Amino acid sequence: MSASPAEPASTSPATPATGPVSLCAREPRVAAERLVGEMVPPPRFDSVRFATYVPDPNQPSQTEAVTVLSAFAAGLGQDPGGKRRWFGRRPGTAAAPGSPRGVYLDGGYGVGKTHLLASLWHATPAAPEQKAFGTFVELTNLVGALGFQQTVRTLAGHQLLCIDEFELDDPGDTVLVSSLLSRLVEAGVALAATSNTLPGKLGEGRFAAADFMREIQGLSARFRPLRIDGEDYRHRGLPEAPAPLTTEQVTRAAHTTEGASLDDFPALLAHLATVHPSRYGALTEGLRVACFTDVGPVPDQSTALRLVVLADRLYDREIPVLASGLPFDRLFSDEMLNGGYRKKYFRAISRLTALARDAKGLRAE
Repeated sequence: MSASPAEPASTSPATPATGPVSLCAREPRVAAERLVGEMVPPPRFDSVRFATYVPDPNQPSQTEAVTVLSAFAAGLGQDPGGKRRWFGRRPGTAAAPGSPRGVYLDGGYGVGKTHLLASLWHATPAAPEQKAFGTFVELTNLVGALGFQQTVRTLAGHQLLCIDEFELDDPGDTVLVSSLLSRLVEAGVALAATSNTLPGKLGEGRFAAADFMREIQGLSARFRPLRIDGEDYRHRGLPEAPAPLTTEQVTRAAHTTEGASLDDFPALLAHLATVHPSRYGALTEGLRVACFTDVGPVPDQSTALRLVVLADRLYDREIPVLASGLPFDRLFSDEMLNGGYRKKYFRAISRLTALARDAKGLRAE
């Protein structure tokens, strides 16, 4: 399904002659059809394949993951009779009730889980419109845009659904996604997901309700977990994150770089509250570099979670970030970093740090 353009379409890159654009001035409208059409690996992962994943020789679980996922992809084709194969299941036979219908990649930050998930999407022998790839947030946004039943009908004809950064932030999302995946499994859709927590441990440290944990356990049975050990490749053998620039340096770079945006960080955080997170991708359309001035601590958890989504969209689209103010590892308070959403916040720090490093060549001294 082809993606329809964002509305309005006034998101073309700025030129030095016109000056940088402001994300705070953008109020994108995104049609529901676009949300479905964009369920493909993000631009950063367009060219990744299993062959381009380089396992750490000291981490055998990485090599094992490539082997298992390659076999999984090969098994997702159809036999001449049109019956799907699941993990070597004999064509035409039904899977045992409650048996795993997918794979779950568990591991720390930057061990290549999204690379492997996108490689699985690319390797699966099916047309792009028969495969879907999106983050957990994008999946819940799709349900919000289309409604539950229409989402089931839309995705039920797919061979594979890949869910990146699987997170359970509240019991409502847990029930919603568990119900959706159950319906899709019944329709024969294969599932693959990444997270930083084993399926049976999802939600731990966030909610203690017995019914919530029961929902977690039922969901975990849908997946075969694959643990991927290793250190964050974004920091493996790389220099430390560059120190923040001065406001003058950031402003000068924004005015001399084609396709740059320039925003006061506190104002941008306030603007994010007026834009639905499903539109953050459209918010960044056409950017070559995002420039922020006066970066400071995030004031509250709602704002912090919105910033996490923006960081994900910037990272997916490989948009470097130039910033003045505090370094990114001081965005979130100790209370936030020790709370239930800590995995999201550390992911955001890791990704923003990588994007700051990518922007090194764009600085205007």
